[in-house]
Amino acid sequence: MDDSRFRLDGRVCVVTGGAGILGEPMCRALLQHGASLAIVDRDLAGLDAVAARLREVAAGRFVTVRADITDPDDLVRARAEIRVSLGDADVLVNNASAKSPNFFEPFETFPLADWNEVLGVNLTGSMLCCQVFGAPMVERRRGSIINTLSIYGIVGPDQRIYEGAYYEGRAINTPAVYSASKAGLWGLTKYLATYWGAAGVRVNAITPGGVFSGQNDTFVQRYSYRVPLGRMAERDEMALAVVYLASDASSYVTGQNLVVDGGLTAW
Repeated sequence: MDDSRFRLDGRVCVVTGGAGILGEPMCRALLQHGASLAIVDRDLAGLDAVAARLREVAAGRFVTVRADITDPDDLVRARAEIRVSLGDADVLVNNASAKSPNFFEPFETFPLADWNEVLGVNLTGSMLCCQVFGAPMVERRRGSIINTLSIYGIVGPDQRIYEGAYYEGRAINTPAVYSASKAGLWGLTKYLATYWGAAGVRVNAITPGGVFSGQNDTFVQRYSYRVPLGRMAERDEMALAVVYLASDASSYVTGQNLVVDGGLTAW
């Protein structure tokens, strides 16, 4: 087998939400496989912190770009900045995701403003990134787009695991808007895979299972009980799935959802 097909030398990858929990390991893995990288986020402090940690991996092969993916003009500005620094994007990873001020409010009283805010980033923002970075891929007749979904975009959450569950001292759940936004992004993935397939642009998704990031023991134990592998995911366990879908190793893969959930959705 030719392992070189997993290499990304000469490819320019754009990762939105690159300063986030999953974004940083994705960026690190892409760099380790030879990519040049644009790390996009609206959190300037987060971008600076990620950049400091990644310099040891690939100093000079990445840039950080502060941008609001819900603003088309800001995205066009970001694309121009990336083009000057690195060239046109060969790979787009739509990983940015948002929580609103009332993100854990019950469905019955969930504010419309918060609903629109989360949809604006998770779904509409990803659509705008596909327009801005995907259109040049179509013109060049090559490219790979990878959308980050959630298990709760393909199945409903088990509400029983949330009783007594906390994250950083705050009661948590999975709100309907998060499920709806990720389900919508899966629909967009399939649409664009068929829409741009003839132009050589592949569009796929990864679906992470629950990733440990500081949840309390009650949640970790209840969630892990629901998983055939018996545990939550670690942050870096999604990263090589992104490398696979970005690389020529997946050259005949499009319109697919690579579910990395420890088997939770197999029950």
